[in-house]
Amino acid sequence: MNYSNLTSGIVAIILFQTILWLISLRKKDASIVDSFWGMLFVLLAGTYMASSGVASGRSVHVIILVTIWASRLSLHIHSRNHGKGEDYRYEAMRREHGPGKFWWYSYISVFLLQGGLAVLVSMPLLAIMSSPGETWNILDLLGLGLWVFGFYFEAVSDHQLVTFKSNPENKGKLLTRGLWAYTRHPNYFGDTVVWWSYFVFALAAGHWWSFPGSLVMTLFIFHVSGVKLLEKSLTRSKPGYEDYIRQTPAFVPNLNPMLRDFKHWLKSL
Repeated sequence: MNYSNLTSGIVAIILFQTILWLISLRKKDASIVDSFWGMLFVLLAGTYMASSGVASGRSVHVIILVTIWASRLSLHIHSRNHGKGEDYRYEAMRREHGPGKFWWYSYISVFLLQGGLAVLVSMPLLAIMSSPGETWNILDLLGLGLWVFGFYFEAVSDHQLVTFKSNPENKGKLLTRGLWAYTRHPNYFGDTVVWWSYFVFALAAGHWWSFPGSLVMTLFIFHVSGVKLLEKSLTRSKPGYEDYIRQTPAFVPNLNPMLRDFKHWLKSL
């Protein structure tokens, strides 16, 4: 592990999150932190590359992939939250601590905590951006294939959900078509695959030690911010969700209907 590059990344994150926190105080809206989650990894990857003085073919390739992933995610979250006020989680935190404490509490428990998590998750990016290796191998191709597969699942499923919710006739209904027919959380599954693709790129560069970053992201998505949190609320609020649970896997897609639909698509060409 290159500790000098890691230190530069930590400093960059603290500065960025501090500026973002000051903006949130002026706007009285801590939700802006969510829209910039993806962009933290662009900042980290760029800082790691600049600090190392290395710009190998692999590192340039990966930083482009990270930027594409992060830009789409940030635009998606901003579009989803725009005009809706502060997220209920931060509103509850603001009420609990009051205006006298929330200003500094949000800095530590929201902005710095999220920044620290980003540094931990970015371990594969640190490994890739610090590596001078130019030689591509079969693992790079595997990493690219995983990234394309994961990005497709994440981006397309998000688009399908936005389109579904935009139709007033679907209010209160469940989306069980498209990628949502294969897994109850195709967007989270896709995001997880993207992060394991970065580990495969790091492995191609000879850095097996970076796997905790992708593992932490997987555990965070599944147990903290994503799957389990949504499952609890949707089971209570969405009629028919229990039937959906019985018919559709929670995370890893059901391959049989995927292969069947893919065969039908090939025949239609």
